[in-house]
Amino acid sequence: MSQWHQRILGSFTADLSRLWVACDPDGVLLDEKLLSELRARGFEVMGYDDPFGFRTEYEERYRAAWDADEPAPSPALIVHLRHDNANELPWDIVHNSRPAVRLNLAELFPKLAYGAVRQVEPERLEILFDAHQTELQSARGESESKDFILEHVYQLTPRSIRAPVDFWREVLRLHFAGRALPEPFAEHVAAILRVRGLLVGHPIAEWLSSRSALLRVVQDAWYLYLEKLKLEGRRMLEPDLPPFDAGEIGTAIEIPFDHTDVRAIIDSMFLDGSLHPLAVSGVPTAMPGWIKAGIVEDVWSQFALVEKGIEALAAAVPEADAPHKLWGDFAKRYGEMLNRVHELPSKDAGERMVAIRERIKAIQALTDERLQAWIAAGHYADLILQPAIKGPVMVHHVPRFLRQRRSAGEAKVALLVFDGLAFDQWVRIREHLIATQQPFAFDEYTAFAWLPTVTSVSRQALFSGLRPREFDDSIDHTNKEETLWKLFWQNEGGTAPGEVMYRRALHQVEQLDTLEANIADRKPMVLGLVIDEVDERLHKERSKEDVALWIGRWLGSGFVERLFAFLLSEGFSIYVTADHGNVDAVGIGRPNQGVIAETRGERVRVYRSDPLRAESAVAYPGTIALDIAGLPANFKPLFAGGRRAFVPNGDQVVVHGGVSVDELVVPFVRVSDVDRVR
Repeated sequence: MSQWHQRILGSFTADLSRLWVACDPDGVLLDEKLLSELRARGFEVMGYDDPFGFRTEYEERYRAAWDADEPAPSPALIVHLRHDNANELPWDIVHNSRPAVRLNLAELFPKLAYGAVRQVEPERLEILFDAHQTELQSARGESESKDFILEHVYQLTPRSIRAPVDFWREVLRLHFAGRALPEPFAEHVAAILRVRGLLVGHPIAEWLSSRSALLRVVQDAWYLYLEKLKLEGRRMLEPDLPPFDAGEIGTAIEIPFDHTDVRAIIDSMFLDGSLHPLAVSGVPTAMPGWIKAGIVEDVWSQFALVEKGIEALAAAVPEADAPHKLWGDFAKRYGEMLNRVHELPSKDAGERMVAIRERIKAIQALTDERLQAWIAAGHYADLILQPAIKGPVMVHHVPRFLRQRRSAGEAKVALLVFDGLAFDQWVRIREHLIATQQPFAFDEYTAFAWLPTVTSVSRQALFSGLRPREFDDSIDHTNKEETLWKLFWQNEGGTAPGEVMYRRALHQVEQLDTLEANIADRKPMVLGLVIDEVDERLHKERSKEDVALWIGRWLGSGFVERLFAFLLSEGFSIYVTADHGNVDAVGIGRPNQGVIAETRGERVRVYRSDPLRAESAVAYPGTIALDIAGLPANFKPLFAGGRRAFVPNGDQVVVHGGVSVDELVVPFVRVSDVDRVR
């Protein structure tokens, strides 16, 4: 165990008390490793963000058991406060708990500037603490603290960057390793480089802090690089566009792709789907061999690219104790790869295509097994506690994140929920918009849906900002969705009811005339829209490949680009997400017991008692009973195991409701006007 974990966990000993209070304004205790270790030691951490929600859960799960002298869910409970004042807690909690444990970064890192330390992600504090204890002899100021943190946490020494090639090597390495810099550190590095005259006039800080911004630049620079080598072509997924013209790029950036350190990382980014190769008609024999990672000469090289990417993907499947960010990163890579597979021409590629599909199935089986173990071990429950300051971790965090964005200056926000949209299907939409040269930029992240991944549970959580146990009275339908959306903004956003708007069942271009007129007339500041084309269609298809084809045809109507363009022209910040994804599955038969109003969630059955669920589990071997934190106490899901569904035996279907990366990890994307990010 690291020094950091020993320092924090040393404050908690389960046998001293069953009720604890942690004053933790910096979210120190929310590191997933710490939460896992606390759970192993007999502690549960319960947040006090909502006093009414806390009181209900505390009374139901702990107080009643303690009063009856019966075992509680965990031997000890830690009430987690996101501020310093324990006196804001109810009297009975303060009176019956041990003196509050205070976790403050200023005290934990006394030799570093607090303003710098508080920008470091909780999962990286372990590294920083070790360096703080062993490397520092005296206190550092703000600038020196940032230098120290950059060197020891992010392995970046900006004062050693003396040429553009040094910068590109370091920024690509950072993003490929998943270590984008927090904005204050990115600004600090940019200031140092500006003094040295490097990349003057370019948004260096944005490239360091935003992976999507960097990838836009690298993608354009790759096309420019190939054009200078006299290689003409088009992006793989742009068959109907004219050849690439370097003059179309707003600001030409030259990257030294042929440098050994740079090209090694670029090769991997093409394989994992971060970058898109250029489809070319021919390659001169004198062309360097390493360039082939970023070009596609014919259909067989397209297959080869996918096959190499699949092998890299197989090696990247997270372990069962991985942090949630690794699962999110994997879900993005998996979605990119699945979309590439769906784009492959299957005609005349019989055996090769069969082999690719079998390899994908093997990855899916391994991923499902590890993800289910991850959830069963309690890691999914830890997500509920995560802060939403830098982005929602779960879909019910989305309203709070949007409220923060409004406070940060985004006066008008639009939440577009594509019901049932899996990440690979978002990639399909994004690639269509890029292929048709729409002026949009995308900042892509992920969020976790609620289990079970059905609309009445996860979409209602998404719009309400509540955990499912807090809307128990409507958990089997979505009729209260609009009311809960407006109630959130009235209570927590300080927004008048007339400034909040909600519309559902949108999917046809013809509906946009009325929608645009309503928005222009009512002038809402907060907009919630449900686009249900994907969810409506997927239940009619037999495979995700069929769904991809249908989405392609639907996109041809122009619905998405018109909606995005209108909202941006009205001054909205657009955020796109989904309530759940979807998965290919095979039927194992329909249980007679257990119903849920969202009848198309065929990967799960919900029961109101443990005996009834157990009876059905016996009748259907291979099903999985999981108790999910945050669900009502009498809401007992039974999940179909593997890639199976509760539909007639042997039926091939596309459904949702279960436990898989396809269903559980959904896109969360900010859509911007491309001219505003250049």
